[in-house]
Amino acid sequence: MRRLLHAFCLGVVLAIGAGATQAWAVRPDEMLSDPALEARARALSKELRCLVCQNESIDDSNADLAHDLRVLVRDRIKKGDTDRQAINYIVARYGEFVLLKPRFDLRNAALWGTPVVLLLAGGLFMLAGARRRRRLSSPPLSAGEKQELDAILSRRE
Repeated sequence: MRRLLHAFCLGVVLAIGAGATQAWAVRPDEMLSDPALEARARALSKELRCLVCQNESIDDSNADLAHDLRVLVRDRIKKGDTDRQAINYIVARYGEFVLLKPRFDLRNAALWGTPVVLLLAGGLFMLAGARRRRRLSSPPLSAGEKQELDAILSRRE
């Protein structure tokens, strides 16, 4: 019981520490004075990928490039851009890769559709293989069985 309590406390401390480092990613000098604009900037920063860390948003990353992108997002918001315009500006400069959740359009439809196509093709391949095995698994008729089958079929006609 005591070890369980120690493990729980350690987990809480680690979780708080991990959360604290993410909160320090946004530097005080880059924050906007208007809380509404800052909230918009933070929300947009969570949608953009850090190009250095690649699995973190720029809001969570301490990389210098992430800092530059956060400043760029805030500049676009200060200039009066809507959220969509600010995101489109960043994507125009850095490409679709900068988005944590890629958009669905014709350019990347193959990327989104390939797993479904592969699953369907694999299912059809397995079904065809099972049918072929079932058809080939029945042993051929002996000469006596063929005569008996011919006799049954001739009686039916």
